[in-house]
Amino acid sequence: MLLFLTFIQTIFHYSFSQTTQNINVLLINEENNALAEKSFEVAKEYVRRNPSLGLAVDPIIVVGNRTDAKAFLENVCRKYTDMVSGKKPPHVVLDFTTTGVGSETIKSFTSALGLPTISGSFGQEGDLRQWRGLTSNQTQYLLQVMPPADLLPESIRAIVTKQGITNAAIIFDEFFVMDHKYKSLLQNIPTRHVITPVKSFSKDEIKTQLRSLRELDIVNFFVIGSLRTIKNVLDAANENQYFGRKTAWFALSLDKGDISCGCKDATIVYMKPTPDAKSRDRLGKVKTTYSMNGEPEITSAFYFDLSLRTFLSIKSLLDSGKWPNDMKYMSCDDYDGKNTPTRTLDLKTAFQEVKETPTYAPFFIPEDGSMNGRSYMEFTTDLSAVTIKDGASIGSKPLGSWKAGLSNPLTLTDPENMTDYSAQLVYRIVTLVQDPFIILDEDAPKGFKGYCIDLIEEIRKIVKFDYEITLVPDGSFGNMDENGNWNGIVKELMEKRADIGLSSLSVMAERENVVDFTVPYYDLVGITILMKLPRTPTSLFKFLTVLENDVWFSILAAYFFTSFLMWVFDKWSPYSYQNNREKYKDDDERREFTLKECLWFCMTSLTPQGGGEAPKNLSGRLLAATWWLFGFIIIASYTANLAAFLTVSRLDTPIESLDDLSKQYKIQYAPLNDSSSMTYFERMANIEIKFYEIWKEMSLNDSLSDVERAKLAVWDYPVSDKYTKMWQAMKEAGLPNTVEEAVARVRASKSSSEGFAWLGDATDVRYQVLTSCDLQMVGDEFSRKPYAIAVQQGSPLKDQFNNAILQLLNKRKLEKLKETWWNNNPKAVKCEKQDDQSDGISIQNIGGVFIVIFMGIGLACVTLGVEYWWYKWRKRAVIGDVTRVQPVKLSKNEISTNEGKKNENVSFRSRNLNLADLKRKF
Repeated sequence: MLLFLTFIQTIFHYSFSQTTQNINVLLINEENNALAEKSFEVAKEYVRRNPSLGLAVDPIIVVGNRTDAKAFLENVCRKYTDMVSGKKPPHVVLDFTTTGVGSETIKSFTSALGLPTISGSFGQEGDLRQWRGLTSNQTQYLLQVMPPADLLPESIRAIVTKQGITNAAIIFDEFFVMDHKYKSLLQNIPTRHVITPVKSFSKDEIKTQLRSLRELDIVNFFVIGSLRTIKNVLDAANENQYFGRKTAWFALSLDKGDISCGCKDATIVYMKPTPDAKSRDRLGKVKTTYSMNGEPEITSAFYFDLSLRTFLSIKSLLDSGKWPNDMKYMSCDDYDGKNTPTRTLDLKTAFQEVKETPTYAPFFIPEDGSMNGRSYMEFTTDLSAVTIKDGASIGSKPLGSWKAGLSNPLTLTDPENMTDYSAQLVYRIVTLVQDPFIILDEDAPKGFKGYCIDLIEEIRKIVKFDYEITLVPDGSFGNMDENGNWNGIVKELMEKRADIGLSSLSVMAERENVVDFTVPYYDLVGITILMKLPRTPTSLFKFLTVLENDVWFSILAAYFFTSFLMWVFDKWSPYSYQNNREKYKDDDERREFTLKECLWFCMTSLTPQGGGEAPKNLSGRLLAATWWLFGFIIIASYTANLAAFLTVSRLDTPIESLDDLSKQYKIQYAPLNDSSSMTYFERMANIEIKFYEIWKEMSLNDSLSDVERAKLAVWDYPVSDKYTKMWQAMKEAGLPNTVEEAVARVRASKSSSEGFAWLGDATDVRYQVLTSCDLQMVGDEFSRKPYAIAVQQGSPLKDQFNNAILQLLNKRKLEKLKETWWNNNPKAVKCEKQDDQSDGISIQNIGGVFIVIFMGIGLACVTLGVEYWWYKWRKRAVIGDVTRVQPVKLSKNEISTNEGKKNENVSFRSRNLNLADLKRKF
C-alpha cells in the first residue's frame, strides 16, 4: 500500500511539473510606492502556495526615483540587459510607477524595445504621453489599468453635476495624483474650481491655504486624501469658522475608517470604497492567509489582483501556444530609434479572459479599442453624511453610493436629501438706498424693497442662489480719487467684501476697468435739473391788488372830494336847478344835487349804467366832465393792468435748460457730492482747461512759422468755458451730500427764479417729482448712461446674470417692474393741474368779485329789514280824524301850480300823519 501511494505521488508530481510555467517578470517601481511592491510579493507568495495555478514567478525588481529619469533608465536597462544576457528575458514588464518623468521614461523604454507591459500608472486616455501614438499591434501588449486613487476623484464630477455646484476647491494629498486632472476633471461643466495639494501638515499653514481659497469666493470644499489629511484640513476649517450653511464639505478617502475632527458643529459628506459582496470572503482570506495588510486596503488589493492577473495572462499565452516562439529581445544599446521589434502578441485578450475571482472588485476592460486610460477597478463607494459636534461623531446618515467609472452618476437613496448637504449660494450684496430702486423697509424679508430688489428676486429664480444685503459703509456709488483709490460700492467689490453691487449704478469706463458689469437692466439715464415748481399766487381779491393801496385811497379821496365840490357848486351856483326851479319847471329831468345825490352821481358815473341827469349849472357840468374823464382813464388803466397782471404772473419760467442755468447767477446749482453727475461736470471743466492749455501752447509756440501762427490768431478764445464756470459756481454753492439735503435746499428756494437747483440722475429727479407737488424737472437729459449690476472682475456671475436679465427682457418682466415702481408707485401723488397760458382766469383769482356782490346783496337785505322796521314798528305820534283843516299858507310855486284850479273846490280826506310826514310834506 505504501508503495502504491508513493507511486501515485510520483506520477502526480511529474504531471504537475510538466504544466508549471516559469514566468520572468521585470518589476519596475518607484521609491514612494512600497505598497505596490508588497502586494506583488503577496501575489508571488499566493502563486507559490497554490501549485494548482501552474506558475512559478521569477522577478527582477528595479526601484527608482521618479524625478531622476536618467539614473532610473540606466538602472532599468542594466537589469534588463542582465536578464537578456542570462537567457531569462522578461516575459512581461510590470510597471508600478505612478506619474512624472520617471514613469514616462519607463513607458518610452517598453514601447521602444517592444516589451509586453502591464502598467498601473495614473492617467486617463491620452495622458500617457509616451504611449499616445501606439500602433494597433502595440495596444495589444502595452496595457494600462488605472489605480483606485485615479478613479476616486471622478466622483467629484458626479457630485458637482448632481448638486449643481458652481464653485469648488479640490484639496488632495500625496496619495493622489491630480496633475492630469486639472483640465479633464470638470471639463465642460460650468464650475469655477481650484485643484491644489495640501501645503503641509501644519495647521496654521492649512488655515492660511483655506483662507486664500475662501477669498476666491469658493464655498464648496472637496478634501481627497488619507484620513489623517482629512482631519488636519477639517480642524483648520473649524478654527477658521468655515462650517455652516454657507459652505459645504466633502471628504473622499480610500482608507477604511471613519473621519474624525475636533469640529464644534460640522456636517461632512463622506465617501469611501467598500469591497464587493462577492469578493469579501476572498479579501479576508488573502489578508489573513498571506498577510496582505497594507493600507489603503483597496490599493493593496488592486496591485495584488493586477500582479496575479498578469501572471495568469502570460501563462495562458504560453499554455495556448499564442506566445511567439521567435520572441526576440534587443538591448538598450542596440536601439537606434527606428528598430522597434514588431510584435503580434495579444496580451489584452489574455488579460481580459482571466477568470480568477477578484480580491476587492472586478476590473473593467473595454471590449474594443485600447485599454489605456479606459480600464480600472470597478469598485463601489458608500456616500454618507457624518455629523460631528464638539469633536465627536454623533451620527452618520446614508445618502447613496457611487460606482467607480469615468462618467458614472451618483445613486442616491433620496435625491431630495442630498440638497441639504450642499452649500447655499449666499452672495453678499452691497447697495445704496435710492428710491425707488432700493428702499429701506423693516417689514420686507431682506429689509429692503424696490425695483432692484424685485429684479434680483427674478434673477435668483433663474440662477438659484440666496443673498445677504447690506448698505455700503460710506454711502457712495464708487468714485476714483487722484491717487487711483476707489470708494463706495466699487471698493467693496474690488476688495472682495461683496459679490454683487446692486443699485442705480451707472456704467462708466473707469469703473469697468476694476469691476465687471452685466448687461444693462434699465434704459439710458441722463442728468437733469430739479427745481422748485413756480406757484402762481392766488387771491380771491386779486383784482384789488392790480392797483397799489395809495392809488385806491387817492381814488376814494378824489371821489369824496369831487362829490363834495359838486354839491357845493350846485348849492351856490345861481344857475343850478335848486336855485332856478321856475326856469326848469317844464324840463322832464329835474334833479336837485344834494350831497347824497352827488355821491350817487359820482359813483354811478364810473359804471356802464352812467350817472344819470347832469347838473344844470355850467360849473357843475364842467366838474362832472372832469370826473368822467378821470373815471375813464382809471377804468381803462385798471382793465388793462388787470389782464396784464394775471398773464405775467403765469409766464414766470426763467430756467428751461442747462444753458439757461449757466447764464444766470440768482439760482445756485450743484450735483451730489461724489456722484456720477459731479464727476461729469468736474471732468468737463478739466477738459476745457486742458483744451485751453493746448491752444495756448500752440499759440505761443515759437517754432511755428508766421503763417501757422496767423492761423491760430483769434480775438476770442475758440473753445467754450461754460463747464469751467459752472464747476466753479457749483463749488461756491456747495455740493449736497445726500438726496434729502439736495431736495431740502430746492424746497427752501424763495421762487423759481431765486434759490437752488439740483443736478442729478433723471431717475432720482423724476421720483422726487412723482412723489411731491412742489418740484419740477427742467430741461432735457444729457450725459446718458445705462444702469447695470456690478460684480467682481472675472466673476462667473456676470455671464449667469447676463443670461437671466436677457430672459427677463424677453419675457417683458423688466417692463412690468417699471410699471410697478413708476406708474403704480404707492407713493405717487396726484397734483392739481397748474394754470398754463391758454387757461382763463381761475376762480381763485376772480372769486372776490362774487364775494363783493354777495356782500352787496346781503347789505341790501339788511337795509330792507331796517327800512321795514323803521316804517312798521317804530313808535310814532298819531293825529286823530279831522273834518276841517286850517288853511295853510302856500309858497309862490304852489300857488302858481294851483292857479288853474282856482274855481275847483278843494277838499281833503283825513288820514293819519305823523310829524315826520308833515315836515317832509310841508
